[in-house]
Amino acid sequence: MRVTPRAFVPTMIAEAAGNGRAYRAWLAFLMAGMVVGAFGYRQQLIDGLYATHMTDQISWGAYIANFTFLVGLAASGATIIIPAYAFRMQSFRKIVVIGEILALSAVTMALLFVTVDLGRPERSWHLVPWLGSLNFPASLLSWDVVVLGGYLVINFTLLNLILYSQFHGRKKARLYVPLIFVSMAWAISLLLDEAFLYTWLGARPFWNSAVVAPRFLVSAFVSGPAFLVLALRVVKRGLGVTIDDEVFATLRQLLAVTVLVNLFLFAAEVFTDLFNGSLHGASMRYLLFGWHGHYELVGWVWLGIALNVGSALILITPLHRSRMFEVACAMSFVGVWIDKGMALIIPGFLPTPLGEMSSYFPSIVELAVIGGIWSFGLAMFTVFVRIATRVEQGTLRAEGSPDEPSRESLP
Repeated sequence: MRVTPRAFVPTMIAEAAGNGRAYRAWLAFLMAGMVVGAFGYRQQLIDGLYATHMTDQISWGAYIANFTFLVGLAASGATIIIPAYAFRMQSFRKIVVIGEILALSAVTMALLFVTVDLGRPERSWHLVPWLGSLNFPASLLSWDVVVLGGYLVINFTLLNLILYSQFHGRKKARLYVPLIFVSMAWAISLLLDEAFLYTWLGARPFWNSAVVAPRFLVSAFVSGPAFLVLALRVVKRGLGVTIDDEVFATLRQLLAVTVLVNLFLFAAEVFTDLFNGSLHGASMRYLLFGWHGHYELVGWVWLGIALNVGSALILITPLHRSRMFEVACAMSFVGVWIDKGMALIIPGFLPTPLGEMSSYFPSIVELAVIGGIWSFGLAMFTVFVRIATRVEQGTLRAEGSPDEPSRESLP
């Protein structure tokens, strides 16, 4: 498709509508999820946070659990960028755009989860730098706002630089490479900032651990590569994009290490909490075995452990050479979502500093909103990947641009 140079944005929008029965059916399914989520959020705005099952004892629930997981997934976009530019692996440079799309989609979902968790979202402008009262740098939450907002801007800019330059068959702007290295450092700082936000809470012994920050880093490099392997398989088979086997081999090696390290760090926390005999281990006992008649998360966390152990066994044995590799990636992704979501957030509140116990499970409204946000994020990822692959393949190109973009214009 040849279009005029000024038609970049309209062309991208038209391509997003796309064609193909499977593509449109997938988008229709995600659109239905977004509609259900919108109705759920409407009900929450009417009733307030009373529509959720959060309480004074458990003030962070499934929204913040998903937010915490998605921060790691957003930072894991560096899984593609670091090999491509820090280690100069050409096979990864061809798919840098996929890593940028993952980072942009995940950080957008993370910000949406924070928004729906606010009781008065219309007052969120107070968190905008130079407009509200951010209390930067004294407040760790202000650091969170700056880091998340900055990461969103960085990845949006990089994605536009990639698509615009390839669309016109030009070299990228000089800003591109420096911004790539800034995004690498920013991704790590995003994870550390989120980890420190939990560890500084001295009244919450479950989070007040030096192991939390390493676990944030390692688990991000489990969920990210796992999702990327599954997404790249679909892109390769469904869209006919050439992806070198070196990419999958490298991601498998990374997963084989990070899954084991993640399990080791979790085991270290379990040993420290359970075998010292102090009351500070009550949260871990509640998580793994239940506490004073509360067993809500016991089956949940053991499922996550089983999935992570199962994926590790597949990745370190010859089973990974078959389709079981993709099964292992799906298991790792879901396992980390459990481990770094509800299994991380809820035990931090129980027992409370006063020794109280409470129950929590997401309400129907919360589940609807969660489904709506995930549907929006997956739709965003799907649409941008479709556009990026069409531009990369030369299907979408501005009129008068070279038939093949120069090597310098490739990501």
